[in-house]
Amino acid sequence: MYNNQRMNHKKEGTAIVVSPKSVNFAGMKRIHDFLLEVAGNNNREWFHAHQAEYKKARALFENYVQEMILRIAAFDPSVAYQTPKACIYRFARDTRFSQDKSPYKRHFGAFVCSHGRKSYRGGYYLHLQPGNSLVAGGSWCPPPPLLKHIRERIVDDIDRFRGIVENREFKKLYPVVGEDMLKTTPKGFDKDFAYQQYLRPRLYTLWHPISDELAGQPDGQDQLEHMFRVMHPFNAFLNEVFDDYE
Repeated sequence: MYNNQRMNHKKEGTAIVVSPKSVNFAGMKRIHDFLLEVAGNNNREWFHAHQAEYKKARALFENYVQEMILRIAAFDPSVAYQTPKACIYRFARDTRFSQDKSPYKRHFGAFVCSHGRKSYRGGYYLHLQPGNSLVAGGSWCPPPPLLKHIRERIVDDIDRFRGIVENREFKKLYPVVGEDMLKTTPKGFDKDFAYQQYLRPRLYTLWHPISDELAGQPDGQDQLEHMFRVMHPFNAFLNEVFDDYE
């Protein structure tokens, strides 16, 4: 786990200004420690009393995501004009339909995608949560018409799709393609199609767990960049479908 180290930051007016050098091991420890505190004190009274800590952690995460965007844009130029604000999810939870009424999340999350974090398009997700950090990507909950088009494109271009998801390095990082699987062939598709496993996901997603410490390591951004670079052909395949649909 993290060791105690100092993190450099400065305050300018009401805004927290974070230098790129501060988003290192110590900066990630500050994020980690804040999220642990939230998990143990998930109520509005505690959160309002610790707004300064939240703003510092949020500023560090924004800075980290900015670097992530720049690195991803080097191989996926479609995200080049995205900003951390457009990519980072709000910290407050929507509790209307949840039995868990905790008002705040226990993680920071950012989805880097050409059309912003609310898009169905394929993108690159970073999730920082003590004990449950991960990278992920692909398309989350595409609506039925888009889902049908994705499956049709897979059938029509199965050799290319297999070349992506069965690549050795890809399978090493992302051994499972998709989530929320159907038990049978989707309606309207050939039951004799040889690669049923690629038609049954309702969510065309990928994910890979990472350690709590990875993001703050000297080569942390290098490691994340590699994971996202390997993911890129999968996202490109999905986004071609969305381009045709739009």
